[in-house]
Amino acid sequence: MQGYNVIMVYNRNLDKLLMCKRRKDPYKGLYNLVGGKIDSGEDGYSAAYRELFEETGISKEDISLKHIMDFKYYYQKCYVEVYVGRLKNNVDLVEEVNELFWSDLNHNFFDMNIYAGEGNIGHMIEQVNLYKDILLR
Repeated sequence: MQGYNVIMVYNRNLDKLLMCKRRKDPYKGLYNLVGGKIDSGEDGYSAAYRELFEETGISKEDISLKHIMDFKYYYQKCYVEVYVGRLKNNVDLVEEVNELFWSDLNHNFFDMNIYAGEGNIGHMIEQVNLYKDILLR
């Protein structure tokens, strides 16, 4: 079963979330979180930090990630690990493939015409909001 990750990166003030605009399918043209494939034999945290650095230039020194949930898709034969973190300092973003931007948090992240993931981004944000004091100290 192929593993993937998505990484929710909040800025220092906790009022913006790092997103990308997909340049290819799936979800071409929609807004999404950053992330990618987990390589065979790679542990989840290593994959999350690797993908985050490759896609954004954000290093392990810039953020501490917490593994908050997983999604398993039996018919697609894959799973997605979800990580969240708050930047420790300001960073200069480095785009790999997708256009990166900081989104404020007053959007309907459940809107599937704008956001990838069949509403999962909205669900993930709601979960982070419930445990923000623990997850994003």
